[in-house]
Amino acid sequence: MTPPALAIDIGGTKIASALVDRDGRLRHRAQLPTPGGDAELVWGAVERLAAGAVQRAGGAVCGVGIGSAGPIEQAAGTVSPVNIPQWRGFPLRQRLAAAVPGVPVRLAGDGLCMALGEHWLGAGRGAGFLLGMVVSTGVGGGLVLGGTPYHGRTGNAGHVGHIVVDPAGPACACGGRGCVEAVAAGPRLASWAREHGWVAGPGDGAAELAAAAAAGHPVAQRSFRRAATALAAAIASVAAICDLDLAIIGGGVASSGALLFDPLRDALRQHATLPHLHNLRVLPATLGPDAGLVGAAALVSSPAVR
Repeated sequence: MTPPALAIDIGGTKIASALVDRDGRLRHRAQLPTPGGDAELVWGAVERLAAGAVQRAGGAVCGVGIGSAGPIEQAAGTVSPVNIPQWRGFPLRQRLAAAVPGVPVRLAGDGLCMALGEHWLGAGRGAGFLLGMVVSTGVGGGLVLGGTPYHGRTGNAGHVGHIVVDPAGPACACGGRGCVEAVAAGPRLASWAREHGWVAGPGDGAAELAAAAAAGHPVAQRSFRRAATALAAAIASVAAICDLDLAIIGGGVASSGALLFDPLRDALRQHATLPHLHNLRVLPATLGPDAGLVGAAALVSSPAVR
């Protein structure tokens, strides 16, 4: 029996691991919050999850697939996630290769892994040209073009969160201004709503904002419409360049459902007016929080990548 792949999914809020069979089935899943503190504390969480998964696999995995928040440097195997400031040029692939020796270790952006997972087993099955987006603590993305994951020159192709949708807009954590992430990421939705009159508890964020919007709070609803408009502009831009037929949106903010998707589709109709974009679809991800893990496993085990 072929050993499972070890999949690691690293984001600004949580780090997850899984053992994934060649058919994409998860046999084991675990996660930890992304630690604060220094770089080694973050690495320690990754190392504990990897060691626990390998132990559950009886000491044998076919390879390690890593999806990390970016930017990444695929050739060097290093990562510098915008939302994990402790890691700058962190040698993630080298560290995991030392922790799980003797098997291939492959790295990709977490947005690409999400797109690849959904293309393999989720909402993107059968689509040839798709953009996958993760709208959560940040906004990430990845491209599958002609049925094949597209990494780009450095591994950062599809980093849609840093498309500029408002040149005079809010400052972004990347150092730029007006990026879609600065408008549509979960913490930015909540902070904008607070600034405009939403009264919430000190720990309340996008989930509580969604509940308020669903209950009819006008500022909460405006915040979601504002984010949806920014996302639609970004999707239309990528679709026009890459001739897409599908955009898939996952992540915590996407779980708000119609609050996000209805105004997004309305805004997209205004932006995606070229003839080759008339059939562009936008769908919610169907694999939920497992999409990135399935895609990371596909880097080492799926015929869909080869």
